[in-house]
Amino acid sequence: MSAPDWLVQIAGILVALAAAPLFMGWVNKCRAWLQNRSAPSLLLPYRAIRKLFHKDAVIARNASPLFRLAPYIVFGSMLTAAAVVPALGTRLPFTRAADAIALVGLFAVARMFLSLAAMDIGTAFGTLGARREMMIGFLAEPALLMVIFVASLISATTALPAISDHIATQEFAIYPSLAFTGVAFVLVLLAENARIPVDNPATHLELTMIHEAMLLEYSARHLALMEWAAALKLLNYACIGFALFIPWGVATTHTPLALGVAVLALAAKLVLAGVGLAVIETISAKLRVFRVPEFLAVAFLFAVLGLLVHLLLGA
Repeated sequence: MSAPDWLVQIAGILVALAAAPLFMGWVNKCRAWLQNRSAPSLLLPYRAIRKLFHKDAVIARNASPLFRLAPYIVFGSMLTAAAVVPALGTRLPFTRAADAIALVGLFAVARMFLSLAAMDIGTAFGTLGARREMMIGFLAEPALLMVIFVASLISATTALPAISDHIATQEFAIYPSLAFTGVAFVLVLLAENARIPVDNPATHLELTMIHEAMLLEYSARHLALMEWAAALKLLNYACIGFALFIPWGVATTHTPLALGVAVLALAAKLVLAGVGLAVIETISAKLRVFRVPEFLAVAFLFAVLGLLVHLLLGA
């Protein structure tokens, strides 16, 4: 007997909410191990979020309603994106109204409100971080869209669950175009989630921070929502990569056995992805801000190469 599609949709959202801080904690733990440091607890992100929710917010006098509203919009956008990404199953009712292009739009909405809120107070750091964030988004979104277009040409659809279902259910095949776009996607993931070499999520140096600079004026529940949204964004990007490049294990039928296998497969993929992300960040050096456009230009170039390989060779 199969579970209702709407129930699997809700379960996927709840899994994303619960797993996002844990995935962030796993990446931080792997980084600490690789750097020969004392590793923090996997539950540290949960504790930080709970502590922030119990504090009283301190808000600048000149803050507009946009500053107070932005954390809820950013968090809601990331939660909606989690409903579009097929983390557990491919038969998701919500994706009938939103495809992969709309998913990129949700990321853009979150970026816009985050940047506007950072500039709302008028501090130098917030404005600096917002401008850098918009520059990165302006360069990263075309590369991400190109990656999705290549996958959509292979499966003849832009719906992410349908792309995942098509690749997972057909006979195993090697697509050189997906190899090029896979490299492009990893570069975009690092840039969009403020990871090394584009940004360092652990730094508070004024001249280098991007994402952290936009959160300096937030506190309490607003900061908790922003940090939770950042963890959700990282998990969403990881699940997008799983859906496009390694969809095997996702439940194409919503039977209890298939869903159980999907949960185990997702957990294994997240463990490996966390290790891989920590390795990349450990062996990479932080780029100068003026080198970031070159970094993202390389990502776009790989995505275009993937598109040309598919169009010319059909592979």
